[in-house]
Amino acid sequence: MDKKTRVGVAAALLALESFAALPAYDTLIAHRGGSDAPENTLPAYKTAVERGFGFECDVYLSKDGRVFTCHDNNLKRVTGGADERRVTNVAWDELSKVNVAANKKWKGTRFDPTHPALLEEVLALARDGRWIYVEVKRDSGVKIVPYIKKVFDAQKTATPKNTLFISFDGRICRELKRQMPEYKVFFLPKTYTAKGYERHKEPQNLIDDLREMGVDGVDAPFYNKKVIALQTPEYIKAVKDAGFEYHVWTCNSIDQVETAFAHGVQTVTTDVPQKMLDEYKAKKR
Repeated sequence: MDKKTRVGVAAALLALESFAALPAYDTLIAHRGGSDAPENTLPAYKTAVERGFGFECDVYLSKDGRVFTCHDNNLKRVTGGADERRVTNVAWDELSKVNVAANKKWKGTRFDPTHPALLEEVLALARDGRWIYVEVKRDSGVKIVPYIKKVFDAQKTATPKNTLFISFDGRICRELKRQMPEYKVFFLPKTYTAKGYERHKEPQNLIDDLREMGVDGVDAPFYNKKVIALQTPEYIKAVKDAGFEYHVWTCNSIDQVETAFAHGVQTVTTDVPQKMLDEYKAKKR
């Protein structure tokens, strides 16, 4: 970010500070639990919660009907190539023994071994004032929704005040709202360019899709690979003015985070929430 842009962002933040969201424990979401422990595992989620942040997790349906955490639709990356099976083709008894710290990043650390978690274990970490974003992966299809509902019905910690759903699959979004209407559901747009969403180049296109799905808002990528902001403040305002929430991912520098909030988003998902909050507070001193 050049000096002129930084000045503009700072001015925008100053003008909006009285009513806009800013970096805080309840507005920074730890992506996959954060980067200080293996992704999508209880150590990562617990670290986020212990520090005071909400977190995002990814879930699939196992071969035998258990809802568990993993980002990829196969085990190759997290096991360092030791296991290449598709996660939906594996029963939980086997998945529970998979070492997702057997890769270059975590092998030999204090987290080796670490295993996937069941959704019910994740929901036990829920508490008001911090959000759990449950991303329902498209590979399991809408058939996963009744299993998710069963898990939620059997516990009391996760509630509509602290837990919500996100998904790239519009069908899953619709089914979640149909079966669990009390919970917020945000749509994850599929494709985007530097000029905006390929399908949602105009905010009205996105608004129409959100209305058709019956969801509560959008959780969108905020930057492309060249770190160019994908949505203007005007774009975001139009969507919010239509009655929808606007959240973004994944911003890993304080300039990116401040720009996103200056543009009007409500939460920012990041791999490094503690670092972002510390840097923001340091700038405010």
